[in-house]
Amino acid sequence: MDAANSKESAPPPIEYPRTYRKFIEMFPDNSACSAYLERIRWPQGFICPTCKMKSTPWHLSRGRLLCPICRHQTTVTAGTIFDKTRTPLTTWFEAAWHVTTAKNGMSAKTLEQTLGVQYRVAWTMLQRFRVAMVRTERECLSGEVEVDETFVGGAEEGGKRGRGSSKSIVVIAVEIKQPKGFGRIRMRHIHDASADSLVPFIADSVVQGSTVLTDGWGGYNCLSDKGYAHKKIILSSTGDPAHISMPGVHQVAGLFKRWLLGTHQGAVSEDHLQSYLEEFTFRFNRRTSGNRGHVFKRLLEQAATTNPVTEAAVTHGYNWNQAK
Repeated sequence: MDAANSKESAPPPIEYPRTYRKFIEMFPDNSACSAYLERIRWPQGFICPTCKMKSTPWHLSRGRLLCPICRHQTTVTAGTIFDKTRTPLTTWFEAAWHVTTAKNGMSAKTLEQTLGVQYRVAWTMLQRFRVAMVRTERECLSGEVEVDETFVGGAEEGGKRGRGSSKSIVVIAVEIKQPKGFGRIRMRHIHDASADSLVPFIADSVVQGSTVLTDGWGGYNCLSDKGYAHKKIILSSTGDPAHISMPGVHQVAGLFKRWLLGTHQGAVSEDHLQSYLEEFTFRFNRRTSGNRGHVFKRLLEQAATTNPVTEAAVTHGYNWNQAK
């Protein structure tokens, strides 16, 4: 084959989106990633984790930072979800970029193919990012808040329906905006629909004094005693279907189930369900952000302030109770 024919048969160069080209230019190597993490972790200047004094650290080899006051050595990744990782920071950053800029996120399989890493590496990175998506000091919902449960899982022939079924139960809280629209959401996987499961979720998610709209299920009966204005919507008496009487919860539940089927092919075990709920919540609550780069920055900021998460801690399902 001559040179001319060889040139004609060569595939055209890949044309990456402008935002992705800008991302690559910003983070070409691990040093650039480390410098960015240092800025977002210590925006007012380096603070030594040992002596708690603000100073300008000495930069040593292998990314180590030396406090000039107490001589303690640390790294920008110590005490974060990147702690002791063997995966390059450039790979972590690219994973965060794809997860936050892709419209519906990415499954571990897609991330494996995109990054060129092993499946286990991609899966563990996603699980760690999902832990970082939850801020322990995040603001509770307020105003009018719809609360109801939905059921996640395949249909079972001959099984029970509704709250007595063996499917996974997910309770959802949605802020209702006036005159229309929805605000933020919270979601939690619970083992049953009793008051012992529902009321703690509402207490953790909704500001006291808010108006909580529920159906007539008895598990919500004590909300008035907990400092909430409880408004019951008895579906049978309204004559409207559930998605009309309580549109917020049912729309969020439908979006979540379609997201599971579309992005993750519905393959979510009960042990890891809460992690997927947290990712969906993170994405939904930032759905109106016009700058996806800001969402990328927010995820890295939260990753830099989240305590280390070991692979063992996420393998069989992260203990979300310890994160509260």
